[in-house]
Amino acid sequence: MTEPVEGLLRELAPQALAALVRRHGDFDHAEDAVQEALLDAATQWRDSGLPANPRGWLVTVATRRLVEIWRREASRRRREESVAADPVAPVVSGTDDSLELLLLCCHPALTRPSQVALTLRAVGGLATAEIARAFLVPEATIAQRISRAKATITRSGARFELPPDAELGTRIATVAAVVYLIFTEGHTASSGPAVGRADLTAESIRLARLLRDRAGRDDRLAAHRGELDGLLALLLLTDARSASRVGDGGRLVPLAEQDRSTWDRARIEEGVELVTGALRRSPLGPYQLQAAIAAVHAEAPSTDRTDWPQILALYDLLVAFAPGPMTSLNRIVAVAMVHGERTALAELEDCAAELAGHHRVHSVRGHLLERLGETAAAVEQYRLAARATLSVPEQRYLMTRVQALTG
Repeated sequence: MTEPVEGLLRELAPQALAALVRRHGDFDHAEDAVQEALLDAATQWRDSGLPANPRGWLVTVATRRLVEIWRREASRRRREESVAADPVAPVVSGTDDSLELLLLCCHPALTRPSQVALTLRAVGGLATAEIARAFLVPEATIAQRISRAKATITRSGARFELPPDAELGTRIATVAAVVYLIFTEGHTASSGPAVGRADLTAESIRLARLLRDRAGRDDRLAAHRGELDGLLALLLLTDARSASRVGDGGRLVPLAEQDRSTWDRARIEEGVELVTGALRRSPLGPYQLQAAIAAVHAEAPSTDRTDWPQILALYDLLVAFAPGPMTSLNRIVAVAMVHGERTALAELEDCAAELAGHHRVHSVRGHLLERLGETAAAVEQYRLAARATLSVPEQRYLMTRVQALTG
């Protein structure tokens, strides 16, 4: 299958799935039907060229496959008969079902890993094998996770529609969290040989843009526009540095050593514009604050010329809005740049207990000790961090610091 066709199918897959679920319900079998239709399309479009209406073709074939699936199940005979008379009736092409599909995939009855896997499969169009490779788990594990998720949604009686206004805020926050989690794993892989996974970062940015565009057209989502703008801005500003984060041989390059001339200026400009507008128009939220921090870094010509007092002030607000040990840990570097390493080390101990054994605690402590000239203690912390992380590039970077300090 050529790359343009593969990209088109990935784009159309969630649209076809949303059309089937909206019309027929039965998320589980609808998803299977779309997967079968995608296989047909991959073969026929490669051999015969694209149809005049690719989306309509995919929906029509998927609908037929859905009826076939129902025929294979005697227990679904009554439902099959209700649609068999007109299995290829046109679906309204202008309907935007993207948010409803995301909300279904991020249903509160599902665990977070299941929400991520189902979102990537149903909305992202990734194959089970691709998701398994991204998260370095067996394909059977992901397949089982997706199967159970679809069964859970069916048992829950979830409807393909926006939830009541009283629940909408919580559900949108869940979707945003899943999108951010996908991006985080793509930007800095938690394990494995690669620094990151570009397929996951690209997909998360697409999903964030989809959310933001829908919010701009739907008055029911007006209260969430600022944070959705902030989410997209955060992903763009962070991803803008991707090209400079990997050196020769897959080496991890920390922020202070990156060649800022290679940063994606178009993404930075879009991200800065988004977060600036959100901060002016909307109540503050965690994604806007994180995006604002990323914007300060993106606009600074170097680490030394970064506005660290502004970053620290933004982190102080972020801790108030979204307290947590990782937020506090990220704030420590700004504390060191503004108030010195001794102050930062003292504050590090306050959040270290909640992150006991986490490699980043050792890594940050090692960085601060190195800046203070306490070489032996820094080396010990870098070694502890290298043993604790599952990321090969991080292990290599940390051991490079050890070698640099021990000669």
